[in-house]
Amino acid sequence: MRNNNKKTLPILENVTVMDASSDGQSVARTEEYVIFIKGAVPGDIVDVQITRKKSKYREGKAIAIHQYSDKRVESVCSHFGVCGGCKWQNMDYTWQLFYKQKQVNDALTRLIKIELPEIQKIIPSKKTYNYRNKLEFTFSNKKWLTEEQIKDKSLAFGEGEGEISRNALGFHIPGSFDKILEIDTCYLQEEPSNAIRNEIKKYVSGNSLTFFDLKEQIGFLRNIIIRSTSTGEWMLIVSFHYDDKEAIAKLLNHIAGKFPQITSLQYVINTKRNDTIGDLDIQLFKGNDSIYENMEGLKFKIGPKSFYQTNSDQAYELYKITRDFAAIKSNEVVYDLYTGTGTIANFIAHQAKKVVGVEYVPAAIDDAKINSQINNISNTVFYAGDMKDVLNNDFINANGKPDVIITDPPRAGMHDDVTNKILEIEPNRIVYVSCNPATQARDLQLLDAKYKVTKVQPVDMFPQTHHVENVVLLELK
Repeated sequence: MRNNNKKTLPILENVTVMDASSDGQSVARTEEYVIFIKGAVPGDIVDVQITRKKSKYREGKAIAIHQYSDKRVESVCSHFGVCGGCKWQNMDYTWQLFYKQKQVNDALTRLIKIELPEIQKIIPSKKTYNYRNKLEFTFSNKKWLTEEQIKDKSLAFGEGEGEISRNALGFHIPGSFDKILEIDTCYLQEEPSNAIRNEIKKYVSGNSLTFFDLKEQIGFLRNIIIRSTSTGEWMLIVSFHYDDKEAIAKLLNHIAGKFPQITSLQYVINTKRNDTIGDLDIQLFKGNDSIYENMEGLKFKIGPKSFYQTNSDQAYELYKITRDFAAIKSNEVVYDLYTGTGTIANFIAHQAKKVVGVEYVPAAIDDAKINSQINNISNTVFYAGDMKDVLNNDFINANGKPDVIITDPPRAGMHDDVTNKILEIEPNRIVYVSCNPATQARDLQLLDAKYKVTKVQPVDMFPQTHHVENVVLLELK
């Protein structure tokens, strides 16, 4: 390994990549520091251009590959390496699973010191592409230009758009909040997802409708969200910056005519400085206000603001594991913390005496109640509010002390107040579902005061990415 000693962006030559990190980068090591590398696969021998220096580590990107790893495969997507979404698309899926398993093992064995059972082998996804049921795309007049496009302006601006067009509909570039990568084909959601997005871009461009400028807060088109279910229903939500009823109706009628598969066509007017729509009124333009997912004969309503696991097939596997770990008896009370739209709560309700769901988002709780009603489930109750405030003594007295707690918090994990309250309540069993093994490990360390981890099961929900779900069973000591 040799440093070329350039004053800016030094290059390290013939670096052997040894590992993959939990954030999707590859890892190499020298005697002095660790190097996190973009664009490499464990087993590659590469030249690395250093882009960031810290005392104990470096960050860089692979600029030349001298020897290809046997773990490497050809990426299928032309946007790979720029988009930033599928960081592991150039790695064989078997090895993706290996490093996800390792991520869970490392988090639970290196970050904390508690007694653990054998960690079960990760459950692979049935689909490695076209598995997502939701994608969001952004309009921008600041199209991100690749190095190839900068050299060839015809590639940058596209045929028929003129020399000055920088309009794009696609994904945010990592680290550049106002730059959007134009997406031709995304392989994560089945058709007609790509066809819908590309037809919208064609219509908007052909009718001189303006693309949003995030910095200047001008422009007409902001975002689209495309959702689907395994039952064949499709939802399209288009976000506009201001209300132009005629232009909106013409665009949506055009898309409805082209794609009869869309069973729920909706739109929203967003005048805010951010793209979130959770606090906005969604307008139904055509079709139904929701789509429905089925699981073991249960129907789950998915509205425009609803959360539902983005890999439907693997969501079923995840919930089955959660149910098996919980081992609920007919006389037991279950708390489902961070219940979302009540999917887990309703999925396990037939086994329990009572299920109590708590979620921060009121709209999600509305859906959870509807999901109980449409499935004739009468032993669930749902509450909206901040978990650390809701979960108090009055709440427990009103709903009964839980025998089992199921918790599926966001990536940040559980608030200390919630963890401490669980320790005070002392349910017999806790099933902890996590999308971030590092914060899960932190919470398990706190729960170790009274609980023993007896089962650990990783699940791959997101092929081609570094993300992994992990389910842990804790039993009262």
